[in-house]
Amino acid sequence: MNRNKEILIGLVVGFIANAIGTILYIFFFVDLAIPEAFRAAVEQDSLGSLLALGAILNLVAFFGFLKIRRDDRAKGVLIATLITALVVLFFKIF
Repeated sequence: MNRNKEILIGLVVGFIANAIGTILYIFFFVDLAIPEAFRAAVEQDSLGSLLALGAILNLVAFFGFLKIRRDDRAKGVLIATLITALVVLFFKIF
């Protein structure tokens, strides 16, 4: 049961890192406020690209967990990244 808990923690960290990465990307590289940037991304069908750029921060979490030997948490971050990739694929197709 402890292993599942560690993977779940990594999954949550992965989703939080993705959200923070997306917000940081908007803050530094987009000239709109955060809510306006999300609305513009939805209108321009580029929300998937925005989420993909936010997932770059998952690299920090993934390799950070590997460095401190928390392999199950790193697996959770990897699962979160794969779920994000599937969401991006969904937005690209539909």
